Amino acid sequence: MGSAVPSRAPRAEAPLAALRGLLAALGLLLLGAGDCELHPSCGIQKCTTDFVSFTSHLNAALEDFDLEFCKALRAYSVCTYRNSKVCRGNLVYHSAVLGIGDLMTQRNCTKNGPTSSTNSEMTHDLCNYSVHTEAREHQGEEKTPPPTYLFCGLFGDPHLRTFKDHFQTCKVEGAWPLIDNEYLSVQVTNVPVVPGSSATATNKITIIFKSYQDCTDQKVYQAMTDDLPAAFVDGTTSGGDENTRSLHIVEKVSGEYIEMYARYIGTTVYIRQLGHYLTLAIRMPQELVMAFEESQDLQLCLNGCPSSERIDQGGYLPLPVMGKLLPWGAASHPRSGYTLETATTKCHEKMLVKDIYFYSCVFDLLTTGDDNFTAAAHSAFQDVEALHPSKERWHIFPRSGDDGVGRDSKVFVSLGLLCLILLPYLYNFF
Repeated sequence: MGSAVPSRAPRAEAPLAALRGLLAALGLLLLGAGDCELHPSCGIQKCTTDFVSFTSHLNAALEDFDLEFCKALRAYSVCTYRNSKVCRGNLVYHSAVLGIGDLMTQRNCTKNGPTSSTNSEMTHDLCNYSVHTEAREHQGEEKTPPPTYLFCGLFGDPHLRTFKDHFQTCKVEGAWPLIDNEYLSVQVTNVPVVPGSSATATNKITIIFKSYQDCTDQKVYQAMTDDLPAAFVDGTTSGGDENTRSLHIVEKVSGEYIEMYARYIGTTVYIRQLGHYLTLAIRMPQELVMAFEESQDLQLCLNGCPSSERIDQGGYLPLPVMGKLLPWGAASHPRSGYTLETATTKCHEKMLVKDIYFYSCVFDLLTTGDDNFTAAAHSAFQDVEALHPSKERWHIFPRSGDDGVGRDSKVFVSLGLLCLILLPYLYNFF
C-alpha cells in the first residue's frame, strides 16, 4: 500500500502542470480582455471559474483523481459549447476549447460520461438530450449525424408496431414488457376482450423512468382502466429540478389522454383511454433503445411478440388461421352487430386510407363489436403522425412477402374475414 502513493505522484504531475499552464494563459488573456471587447453574454469566465472550483480540491495522489478530473473536463467542455455562439471570435474562449481538448487527450478522458455539476445552467444542458448530444459532438470536434429516433405503438386487440416498423397482432395475455433498458421500463397488462376469443386488450400500463444523474430520481407511473392519472405514483407531476422540467406529465384530456416528456433522454410517451382499454405510443432515441443487457432481450417494442403469441401470421391480417385462434366466430359474436360490410363502412368514416390501421379497425369491430376500437385505431395513427420521425413510413400497407399481403390483395383480406364469419355456421352444419 505504501508504494501506491509515490507511484501515482509523477503520473499526476503532468495534468497539474498542464492545468496550471492553461489557467495561467487564460489569466493573461482575461487581463487583456478589455482590448477584445468581450460580448456581455459570453460566459467563458464563469466556465473557467467553475472548472477551477471543480478541480481545486483534487488530490493527485488519490485513486479517484483521474475520474474526477475527467468529469470536470467534460463539464468544462459542455459549458464552453453552451457559449460557442456568443463567444465566437473571442480569444479566451478559443484558447479554453483548445486547452480542454489537449487535456482530455493527455488524460485519455472519454467524450461521454459523468460530469461535475454545481450550477443549474450546466444541469439544464445535461438534462436536455438534444443539447447534450450536440455537446458530445462538439467535444470531439467531429461531425456526427443527428440522433435517430424510433417509434413504438400498442392499441386495440392488441396491435403492435415495433421500433423496426413491423406490425403484429398478438395475444400476449397477462403482463408483458414493451421496453426494458438502462433508462426506461414499460410493462403492459392485457386481458381477454370477448369470451372464447384469443384477442386481448390493454387495461394496465406501468412505466419506470430510472434515475439519471442530476436530472431525475426514479419515477414510476401507472395507469389502469378508468384511472389515468396526471401524476406519478408518488403524487408528483415532474422529476428533478422543477425549473429544468427534464421529466414532466401534461394532462391533455382529464381521465382520457396524458403526455409524458422525458427531455433528459429525448423520450415522449402518449397514453390514452378509449372505452375500457388503454393505448400507448412512444418515441425514443435509438442509442438509448439499444442500451440494454442480454438478459433484457424480451421487449415487444424491440423484437415483437413471440411466435406462439401471434394472432396474425407474417403480418397477414386477418388470416384463415384466425378461425382457430378466434374460435367459432368471435368476429360474428351475437353482441357484435357488425358484418364485414358495416365494419368496413364504420372504419372508413375515420380512416380514409386503407392501410394496416384501417384493417386493424375492421378486425377489432368484427371481433368485439365495440365502437371504441375504431377510435383507438384512429388515435393510434394520429400518434404516429405526431411522434414517428419518418413521414414516408407513417402508413404501413399490406404487402406481399413475409411481412404481409400484397397491396392488391384486398380480395384475400375480404375473403379471410368472410371465412371468419362463415366458420361457426359451417362447423354447426358438419
